[in-house]
Amino acid sequence: MKRAKDEIMTFKVDGPLAAALRSIPNRSEFIRSAVSAALEGVCPLCQGTGTLTMDQKRHWEAFSQTHQLAECDQCSAMHLVCRGQEAGHHDDGTH
Repeated sequence: MKRAKDEIMTFKVDGPLAAALRSIPNRSEFIRSAVSAALEGVCPLCQGTGTLTMDQKRHWEAFSQTHQLAECDQCSAMHLVCRGQEAGHHDDGTH
């Protein structure tokens, strides 16, 4: 499989952020790692926008008829569970 070519991207930062980044020995690697980590945590539904389109909202409303948002009683993380499933525990065996 052919690897995609690296691309240079630039972005603006404010003064305090620029100063903080200057103190990091390998800024490029740090920024790549930070952006990659942030992308792994992007909401799969809104894809990081923080809002739903009208179509996404319609799908969400249908989904929420059989699912609910619950807080884990062990780690306090909010998560989705099927209605009728015990909401306060991890299904993956953690905690």
